[in-house]
Amino acid sequence: QTKTGIALLYDEVSENAYDIRLKLTKEVLTIQKQDVVCVSGTDHSANHRTVTLRRQPVGGLGLSIKGGAEHKVPVVISKIFKDQAAEQTGMLFIGDAIIQVNGINVESASHEEVVHLLRNAGDEVTITVQYLREAPSFLKLPLGSPGPSSDHSSGTSSPLFDSGLHLNGNSTNTAPSSPSSPIANEPKYEKRWLDSLSVPLSMARISRYKTGTDKLRSNAFEVLALDGVSTGILQFYTAQESADWLRAMSTNISDLTLQNMKMANKCCSPSDQVIHMGWVNERLEGTDSSQLYKFKFLALKGSSFYIFSTPPVSTLDWVRAEKIYNLCEVLFKIHKLWLADDYWLQANLYLGIHQDFDLEDQRPYCFSVMVGHGKSHYFNVELGSELAVWEKSFQRAIFLEVQRTGSKTYMCSWQGDTLCFTVDFALGFTCFDSKTKNVLWRFKFSQLKGSSDDGKTRVKLLFQNLDTKQIETKELEFQDLTAVLHCIHSFIAAKVASVDPVFIDSQSIARKYMYSN
Repeated sequence: QTKTGIALLYDEVSENAYDIRLKLTKEVLTIQKQDVVCVSGTDHSANHRTVTLRRQPVGGLGLSIKGGAEHKVPVVISKIFKDQAAEQTGMLFIGDAIIQVNGINVESASHEEVVHLLRNAGDEVTITVQYLREAPSFLKLPLGSPGPSSDHSSGTSSPLFDSGLHLNGNSTNTAPSSPSSPIANEPKYEKRWLDSLSVPLSMARISRYKTGTDKLRSNAFEVLALDGVSTGILQFYTAQESADWLRAMSTNISDLTLQNMKMANKCCSPSDQVIHMGWVNERLEGTDSSQLYKFKFLALKGSSFYIFSTPPVSTLDWVRAEKIYNLCEVLFKIHKLWLADDYWLQANLYLGIHQDFDLEDQRPYCFSVMVGHGKSHYFNVELGSELAVWEKSFQRAIFLEVQRTGSKTYMCSWQGDTLCFTVDFALGFTCFDSKTKNVLWRFKFSQLKGSSDDGKTRVKLLFQNLDTKQIETKELEFQDLTAVLHCIHSFIAAKVASVDPVFIDSQSIARKYMYSN
């Protein structure tokens, strides 16, 4: 199924936007631009067309023009009137830039100069034109074929004046002149949408933010291919249109990622399958107060959580991850949710919240992954649906790894003795002497009633004795306390999930948000 629609391509340097047509298939996003093409006959002009117009007593040249050097744009044909001189040639189109009038170059001329030339050019006017493919949207040119009935522009008038040359002008000839009509062997032209750029969606990424900032683009985003090729900034007329296109493209990218995962999993053992992968933005804590984000590609595979700067394409790529963490020793945490994708922008406007408001973090869909030694990574995704998928995937990957591993043992110490502390999916907690292997104590998961730690190396675990019902405190010291606490959390959560999967689902923040909308 192919989705098509009209949008604007925004140029940040010139701050102009150009009309484009988008064509979205399952695998590719194509950007099309309008151009005038020769459909029959021979065209030797290299995009230039020279047309002779015969001024008519009623209707004059039959066209209107807009633009000029004072607006930093060429003079372009903005209207062509039905059954009058310009239309009868079959060679002129709305959006044609006028290059010459009777052999005089007007590319750098002002609006008034071109109007004066055309009005005083006599009964036969020869003009040379070239279609302006990137006509700035402020010209408000209709998008369709010539004629007022095909006006697809947004309905608001342009700040530039439309000069009508359908009046008589200074004609010396009062007799009706023969109409301007195409000669039989002359080339025929049509205005068409032509492919300008194709962006493959496999492993592509989307960004709604201005590069390196927390500033959200209003009704706009860009799509970047795996090789870094960008669509440029795609701007939409309404928040609804922007949300529809964003969702459609994200869905196609997700479907292709799923295909890539299935391909990768054919080469992996059952215990080393890819559970989920995709693009995120990672917040980089800079030396100054500005918070920069960088694209990162995350993957949950087998026993590990991977962070890449570029996606792994071959099996060899998995070893070149920037960071690899054991899934039992990470903790996934959702930070912030805003409103549904379609409506949070409108709600901001409705509540009078402007885009430049100052929040610690302006991005709506954020999560962090806490790792060993008290460190963490802070990520952001573009859509609430993506956040829900990451939450579910982390849960699943961690639970699978806990069940696969069965138990994890850590070296620890207390009062000078070197001990071993084991977290076991079936047995719970066991502490034994590292030399003699004598078991010092053992408790089930259900007996753990609380814990406290010093944020560095020491932890107190509070267990309830099943016989006396008294609380017993066990103090231990670990080299990487955070990893051990995350491991305890992973094992207990996996244990609860195995007994009561509905309870785990009910705790999902992102999924609650998804269903409430």
